[in-house]
Amino acid sequence: MSASFARIATQDPPRLIRRLCKHWAHKFPVNFDERQGEIQLPLGRCLLRAGEGQLQVHLQASDAEQIQRLQQVVAEHLQRMAGDETLDFVWDDGEAQRHRAD
Repeated sequence: MSASFARIATQDPPRLIRRLCKHWAHKFPVNFDERQGEIQLPLGRCLLRAGEGQLQVHLQASDAEQIQRLQQVVAEHLQRMAGDETLDFVWDDGEAQRHRAD
């Protein structure tokens, strides 16, 4: 299992969680509330958590190639959901490994 993690600065993390989860709910299994979300995509699993001024994104997939593709897909869709706000994605595979045990 491969994993990746990112903390993304944003003005309204709960809004991004809500918009992305609703966007994908018609295609994939999704669970969410105002503070967190989980999306089961064919590529892997996406966990979203709202923090103060940031969105935490944890990705899990079967291998490194799938993680890279999942990073791209999630980043593209989150940016679309953010509207005029520009999001900065820095994926950290080491950080994800440490958080996976949480």
